Amino acid sequence: MVNVLIIDDEKRTRDLIAKMIDSFGHTLSISTEGSSVESGILAIERLKPQIVILDIQLPDGNGFDVLKGVQNKDFDVIFITAHEEYAIKAIKFAALDYILKPIDPEELRVALSKAIEANSNKKSTASFDTLQYNVGNQTKRRLVLKTLESVHVVELDSIIRCEADRNYTTFYLDNGNKIFVSKTLKEYELLLVNYNFLRVQQSHLINIDFVDRYDKIDGGSVVMKDGSRIPLSPTKRDLFFKLLETI
Repeated sequence: MVNVLIIDDEKRTRDLIAKMIDSFGHTLSISTEGSSVESGILAIERLKPQIVILDIQLPDGNGFDVLKGVQNKDFDVIFITAHEEYAIKAIKFAALDYILKPIDPEELRVALSKAIEANSNKKSTASFDTLQYNVGNQTKRRLVLKTLESVHVVELDSIIRCEADRNYTTFYLDNGNKIFVSKTLKEYELLLVNYNFLRVQQSHLINIDFVDRYDKIDGGSVVMKDGSRIPLSPTKRDLFFKLLETI
């Protein structure tokens, strides 16, 4: 049986989440013992849950502190958070799941179903490590990319460009590797736009730091340091040259 632990500083919230989960019809063991960083860590160590539903804001710290204090992170996490842009972005970079308060039952059901399905797969600490790194590092960022075969952790400054293929995205890295993931380019644009990335054309998101030159021929295109040539949309031309001035 899958054990679920709910960690939130408000008892009524923990009880509400437990009732919602009961209504979904899964056969689960639900615990609502965690109300703080300290009690959350103790509950994880004692109960060894497969799924932890974890509030970001706790009276003695935050949910990230709970993960930092646990040695064996052999469980899936669903974060609960009010709309805090920094926390949400950190969670997304680490490819972890979250739901917003007030909790919508359908969002919880979907997140829980994904966690239950993932529970049968081999665990990886890559997402937790990346989350902790990004929370503690204000200058550099890492991004978790999950493929069918692997979980990749990449530095943002190693990404040359990203290219869309319908609902899939290919990442081109400075070491020559390519990583193919089943997420849309739009999702990554929202994550990377504040880190010197620009969507210069519908199917192309580039790292401005890897721009080699701009060629005016054939309507204008951006040539990257790996030799790739990317068409530049006329609507993005002014923004592109403005970003070039910041390099």
